[in-house]
Amino acid sequence: MIVNPQLNSTANRIISFLNNCNCLHHIHQIQAQIILHYLHFNTTVASHFITSCQSLNHLNTAYRLINQLHRPHVFTCNSLIKAFSHSQIPHIPFSIYTRMHSNSILPNNYTFPFLLKSLSDFKGIQQGRIVHAHVVKLGHGNDIYVQNSLLNVYASCGNMRLCRKVFEEMTQRDVVSWTVMIMGYRSAKKYDDALIAFEQMQYAGVEPNRVTMVNALAACASFGAIEMGIWIHDFIRKKKWELDVILGTALIDMYAKCGRIEEGLIAFQAMKDKNVFTWNAVIRGLALVKSGEEAVMWFDQMVQEGIKADEVTLVEVLSACSHSGLLDIGQVIFRSLMSGKYGFSATVNHYACMIDLFTRSGYLEDALKLIKEMPFEPTKSMWGSLLTGCRDQGNLELSEFVAKKLLELEPDNSGYYVVLSNLYAEMGRWNDAEKVRELMKERGLKKDLGCSSVESIRQDHVYQLLAE
Repeated sequence: MIVNPQLNSTANRIISFLNNCNCLHHIHQIQAQIILHYLHFNTTVASHFITSCQSLNHLNTAYRLINQLHRPHVFTCNSLIKAFSHSQIPHIPFSIYTRMHSNSILPNNYTFPFLLKSLSDFKGIQQGRIVHAHVVKLGHGNDIYVQNSLLNVYASCGNMRLCRKVFEEMTQRDVVSWTVMIMGYRSAKKYDDALIAFEQMQYAGVEPNRVTMVNALAACASFGAIEMGIWIHDFIRKKKWELDVILGTALIDMYAKCGRIEEGLIAFQAMKDKNVFTWNAVIRGLALVKSGEEAVMWFDQMVQEGIKADEVTLVEVLSACSHSGLLDIGQVIFRSLMSGKYGFSATVNHYACMIDLFTRSGYLEDALKLIKEMPFEPTKSMWGSLLTGCRDQGNLELSEFVAKKLLELEPDNSGYYVVLSNLYAEMGRWNDAEKVRELMKERGLKKDLGCSSVESIRQDHVYQLLAE
């Protein structure tokens, strides 16, 4: 037992008990002794008590104990805020901070980073702005750790205007500052701004870290900035960074989305450790370049190596089958999914892939049958995929049925009225075509300039969802 000479023997004994405590029943016994000996006023004892409660995943016990104090020490409040900032109860830190404020307990520069972390986790931008005002008022506005935490709140909430404002007011910026800006722009889908920030970071002489590179690669992938992506890969090689799972997967995903899957496969081979996300990136890349058979081959290898496929994996491989017309293989995989082979049920995206596969392969009736039998409401993309197949094969009757379904889903979409009207014209049903045009006028809808038919909604929307 390590004895703190500044504490009495009772306090030292309680701290020793707390350090060795491994059950909630003992915590409650120790809590009673702390209250009995008035030791909850002692910051050292209180800090150990909070840590012990945190390790047992019972922070509410610590919260109730500290709540009994009229004016707990700022160190005790900070310890509790820090503990709750790592928990699954994100609103408590701000509640503690509010109590500090109402009891005139002045926060210090250690209070704000953990408080702001919790606000970024649950996207509490209004609370973040309140805390920001307090930061400035109390003179902590030049602390880089506090400033970075403020950046993170605004970036996490998608408010890049305020994030940029804080960034521009900073007298010094480190790698965290720049990385948060890049991450924020990427999350807000402002990929060009993310890459501009990354370039400005280089000019500022700040060396990126792995987190920076992962976010920059993600921006390259979404923006198609292959040259910047190659530059990042060269930087990684020069620094002799190991391609860990996160960095390696980001690199593969960049190459895949930029249509350079061969370079992605080389990066894959260079990785020591891979997880399901890494394999998914490879299969997705092969699907995007319409190498369906190779995508299925990698999927089979993934299963053989004992990597458990997830829902995204099956979307990727079924999409690969769809884009390459591998109907038989796609049906086998889908049946395996339906039988429970992969440990999860088919989602709406899996059904969308199969409907797209059937329509691309010319099996319109099978696609319609699957739409009617699946345990989900058909989506716009499903009907759109079927409509495209019907139009390609000249099946006007089924095209009419599907176009009406699309109108039910989006009655204000002028494109669908145009499609239906054109269908009637092709079928020689001029009266019906005119009725559709009149209905458009009644609803105040106008034909889009240059639009003669509805834009087909293929299964590519799944990739967009996954990329986000």
